[in-house]
Amino acid sequence: MQEHPTGGMAAVNSSVAHPARVYNAWLGGRDNYPADQEAAQLAAAANPQIVPAVRANRAFLGRAVRELAGKAGIRQFLDIGTGIPTADNTHEVAQQIHPGARVVYVDNDPIVLAHARALLVSTPEGATDYLQADLREVDRILTAAQETLDLSQPAGLMLVAVLQYVPDADDPHGITRRLLDALAPGSHLVLSHPAADIGAEEVAASMRVYNERAAAHAGATPRTHGDVTRFFAGTELLDPGVVQLPEWRPEVESGPDALPMWCGVGRKPL
Repeated sequence: MQEHPTGGMAAVNSSVAHPARVYNAWLGGRDNYPADQEAAQLAAAANPQIVPAVRANRAFLGRAVRELAGKAGIRQFLDIGTGIPTADNTHEVAQQIHPGARVVYVDNDPIVLAHARALLVSTPEGATDYLQADLREVDRILTAAQETLDLSQPAGLMLVAVLQYVPDADDPHGITRRLLDALAPGSHLVLSHPAADIGAEEVAASMRVYNERAAAHAGATPRTHGDVTRFFAGTELLDPGVVQLPEWRPEVESGPDALPMWCGVGRKPL
């Protein structure tokens, strides 16, 4: 595995909540601090569907990677907003199908880098790289990714539960378009995003609680079904389109409760 930490990036700040660590707390992990735990607990109290949604989001990632690596034949992935490694990371799922699969992970939390060194280990046939960078650093991400990935060949772009941390002022749709434009035809976009139009009052309350405790750059913005669908502009949406997490090609029957996240997979036309 290669690593590309960024010189000058901020050190770990444990006094305010960070997305990767709050997500880890929701998953029941131990790689978080009291500020993250407080934000996770208060947000979940405001919206009890958060924890089921986080777990369903992880399951969606696995299903999507299996779909791409299996049926679509994708052998390389750019996973931005990696989070703290847990079970069934992108490379583990992909390399079970194609041992030679190559994956580049990107996250902006220094604590993720510390875990990436120990946990993001590739098969001998494949490759795993890690870049400490922010999603907004599109050019830098693409340049570093090309050390491991062949962007002239189709790739899977993973933007799973990360775009909510890019405010409208920073043009998250434009960032997504720039990333997709750099990928070869036949590439796929895998995306999930908190919903502003499912349990709207609870989502707004939980986001408000989280944003009050998060670092200034890590506030979260839920978006509507229409806003999330716009991220797939220029792609061919795979069935069943942009849907709630459990509804995207379920492998087991899901429960009846609505989960406040939209997700989908789109294919860049050949």
